[in-house]
Amino acid sequence: MSSEEFEKLHEIYRSLYDELKAIPDGAARCHGEEKKKLIRVFDERIGEAQEVLQAMEQELVGAPSSFRNPMSSKVRLYHRDLTKLQRDLRGADAGPGRSGRPRDSRHGVYAVENEHSAQLQAQRVMLLQGTEALSSASQSIARSQRIAAETDQIGTDIIEELGEQREQLDRTRDRLVHTGENLSRSRKILRAMSRRVMTNKLLLGIIIVMEVAILGAVVYLKFFRR
Repeated sequence: MSSEEFEKLHEIYRSLYDELKAIPDGAARCHGEEKKKLIRVFDERIGEAQEVLQAMEQELVGAPSSFRNPMSSKVRLYHRDLTKLQRDLRGADAGPGRSGRPRDSRHGVYAVENEHSAQLQAQRVMLLQGTEALSSASQSIARSQRIAAETDQIGTDIIEELGEQREQLDRTRDRLVHTGENLSRSRKILRAMSRRVMTNKLLLGIIIVMEVAILGAVVYLKFFRR
């Protein structure tokens, strides 16, 4: 959106509006061909003004919301101003000098069509704003869905990682159980070895005592008994 282009369109509309708003009063004071000429000029200018408002609406489509919202409201007011001018012209065109003439009837139809067109343009502005709001909401929903999908993927990865850690803990626990069993068997073996050592020590002590006794008996028999 070019703010410079919008300002140019705004200036063109203000110039057209200034010309248009003087026509109903002039038409009320005129008669005959002069009045017909004013009405034709009014129809041309009202069409040009509506085209300018349409161009302004198109310029506002991509504008920031801080600028678009107040200016969109202003454009809707401009549409209502044009509709009011059309009603004013119909009131001026309904005077005695024009009543009953075919031209007046045709102009009344054109004025109603122009008013309807202005209402449609105002509705179009509101529709564009609603469409843009819906688009923003859709984008927000899409972002939320992407975030939810990413969160779900992260959760899945965490669950898988926790599952792997649980398997590692189970394997570690199994190793600890096996280690405990091995320690129990080792303690049993150590106790058995300890008992064998004590038994061997006892047997060795008995053998030593017996050898000392035998040695004493031999010494006694050899040296003391004759």
